Amino acid sequence: MNPLLSKLATLMGDEYRKLKGVRKQASFLMRELGAMRAALEKLELMDVLDPLAKNWRDHVREMSYDMENCIDDFMRQFGGSDAKAGLAKKTAQRLKTLRERHRIAEQMEELKALALEANERRMRYKIDDCVDSGSSVVPVDPRISAIYKEAAGLVGIDGPREELVSWLIDTEKKLKVVSIVGFGGLGKTTLARQVYNKIGGQFERKAFVSVSQRPDMTSLLCGLQLKLGMDESSHIREVQDIIDRLREHLKHKRYLIVVDDLWDQSAWNIISCAFPEDGNGSRVIVTTRLGDVAFRVCLHNHECLKILKKCGGLPLAIITIASLLASRQARSRSEWESIRDSLSAKFATKPTLEEMRSILNLSYMHLPLYLRACFLYLGMYPEDRKISKVDLVRQWVAEGFVSNLHGSSLEDAAKSYFHELINRGMIQPEDTICGEVFSCSIHDMMLDLILSKCGEDNFIRVAYDYKDMAQRDGCNYRVRRLSMKLSAGSATSGTIATSLTQIRSFAWFGESKYTPPLSEFKYLRVLLFEFPDYREMVVDLTAAGQLFQLRQLIWIAERHKNIPSDIVMLHRLSHLILPRDTGLPNGIGNMKSLRTLRCYCMGKSSLDDIEGLGELTNLRELTLTKSYKFDMVKAGVEALVSSIAKLCDLKFLYLACNLQHYVDLLDSISDPPLRMENLRLGGWPFYKVPKWIGDLHCLHRLSLCVERLRTDGVHVLGQLPSLVYLSLKVLCIPQDSAVIICTGSFPVLECLALRSRDDDAMACMGFEAGAMPKLRRLVLGVHDRWCGGSAMPVGMVHLLSLEQIHVDNMSSVHDDCDVESAFRNAAQVHPRCPPVTIY
Repeated sequence: MNPLLSKLATLMGDEYRKLKGVRKQASFLMRELGAMRAALEKLELMDVLDPLAKNWRDHVREMSYDMENCIDDFMRQFGGSDAKAGLAKKTAQRLKTLRERHRIAEQMEELKALALEANERRMRYKIDDCVDSGSSVVPVDPRISAIYKEAAGLVGIDGPREELVSWLIDTEKKLKVVSIVGFGGLGKTTLARQVYNKIGGQFERKAFVSVSQRPDMTSLLCGLQLKLGMDESSHIREVQDIIDRLREHLKHKRYLIVVDDLWDQSAWNIISCAFPEDGNGSRVIVTTRLGDVAFRVCLHNHECLKILKKCGGLPLAIITIASLLASRQARSRSEWESIRDSLSAKFATKPTLEEMRSILNLSYMHLPLYLRACFLYLGMYPEDRKISKVDLVRQWVAEGFVSNLHGSSLEDAAKSYFHELINRGMIQPEDTICGEVFSCSIHDMMLDLILSKCGEDNFIRVAYDYKDMAQRDGCNYRVRRLSMKLSAGSATSGTIATSLTQIRSFAWFGESKYTPPLSEFKYLRVLLFEFPDYREMVVDLTAAGQLFQLRQLIWIAERHKNIPSDIVMLHRLSHLILPRDTGLPNGIGNMKSLRTLRCYCMGKSSLDDIEGLGELTNLRELTLTKSYKFDMVKAGVEALVSSIAKLCDLKFLYLACNLQHYVDLLDSISDPPLRMENLRLGGWPFYKVPKWIGDLHCLHRLSLCVERLRTDGVHVLGQLPSLVYLSLKVLCIPQDSAVIICTGSFPVLECLALRSRDDDAMACMGFEAGAMPKLRRLVLGVHDRWCGGSAMPVGMVHLLSLEQIHVDNMSSVHDDCDVESAFRNAAQVHPRCPPVTIY
């Protein structure tokens, strides 16, 4: 409902001050809907809803979608007049606008009536009483069974258990706290119980306590007393008094305490007060789903075991599924395939997996409301898919899920949402460079939960073939988001047997020869096509220019019909990713709302459109490459350099569309975008390091290709105050002088990748003491002219933070074993003996 309230607030702004009737209706709706939103938010915090409350919630949700669509129609009609039109045309437009205003006024009255009816139903059905009463039934904690699993029945837990035991039974005498962190169902409780059982006999006092989401601290601490063998004093009920008794009881004793399922830092602040530090070798194990809680618990020389990384799967899930398999008397291949299919995200879940679902559901219910829609949106993607962070957060923004708090941009706020989901263990990081996560994945069990929630809340409809879509068409509510995930077996012609008008996000994955006509999508905000090179595929983009609400268009395919010329009229479009063999659309300079543009065939772009790039002053990300079939002419390259200089707010630039004999054109740029954070110019070779790069003080990541590398050029790069990643490709190294990286240069650089085309770059590179003080990862390329172990970079021992050496063996004459041996010998003399990896 938040996007709707935001648009109602816009209708009350100065832009619509002349439309007093509309502003009055908008004000009324804001008051009514604001009251309903408060009730909806309370309902969202309840795991089990009364049927009347659920029905009312679903009705209000669908009503808010329809209201938002109506307001979008009005805003488009109101802002659609042409200031340059002639008298006759203006008169016709006024008449048309007058009719539209009457129609909108009637619709606003209808919306007002719907809002009144919804609030009346809320009072009549006493929805607020449902919220306040909640459920009187207390369910059994689903983690109970995990505590009592026998070690022989556990899968994949031996490694983490032995590692944790080795940390706990060392000779260190001071109190040690170890955290086990990961999302629900990973086996944290099971692992903690196994360790507790194995080493508990070595301690004078031991206890295993579960905290839960909203703990009663008095009851919890009293329970801890009993488990430690203390007599519970009936007259002591104050938390402070109980803590004093616990501390006195544990004083001068060696104890082992497991604090299971900790959700909140404030709870730990109280519980930890009961653990005295007497230097007796006491140990505390904490399990939690939240990364920030684990970090706080482990602040002072404590340890943190992320079993999300240590265990390849879900131990508790494996136990549950193994029980399912053991209970079936399946014999034939088809029966086993049926069991396999029942476990996939495609067909939701079976009742026998309810225990696993309830554990995962706890993590979902603990999500703040602003994260839930973002989390459920991951259901748009297929299983086992690596999902780009940048694309995902922009889809959240396009859908209206993100609020810009504290003055940050919507995209920056969305990135913080993404990071919070990772910290909570709801999604798993994939591509990570220098601590920054660029993509994520989601476990199949978690995706299963997402799709179940999406079905309950009519959030996303997923179909795997046209027949499947037809079967789901009997739903009580309109489809709002649709994801078609077509496998090769389902790639047949057909039509979607449902209304597409109300769809806000549409994703198409697969190999179908048919795609729906875009003219049927009226309120589409996100459009994603992703399919392989399919020669006979029919994709009609003719109506794309009519998708007036479209914010993001992503196209991942090799073959398609031409991009329609009127796509440049989409004034709300913020992110445009073009097909591989498509040039810039004609009139690209009119798309001034664009913040992201990726074009992979600049050789097909006209000179006027290349010049038009300079008009896109809202651009934050620009990716331009050229196909090997279509080169750019010199005039086009000159126009491109001129346009880039005009994009003052650009933060990301990737260029790979230069010809070798135009190599110096970008070097002469006099006014570069000073807010640049990520600059990738590996496909645009320079004679030397351009001096203007030294002015980019916000630059975090840089990929550069230079003809000749000299010390003065390295000095320019070494003064960049924010640079954490540098990839440097050198075409030629002067043999007469070494390149020296001086003391104090590259103050925050964490990763350096150095490669050369033919020459041995490493033989001419040297590091002074104090250079690159934070460098953790060094990537070096080896070619045929590599001179062996004698050609290592001079002064590598001065890289005191170095943790990893990666060697890219591109040679046809040097064996991997020989290369690895030479680098391992060089690493042995380094103070940290960093490991060497060949790839």
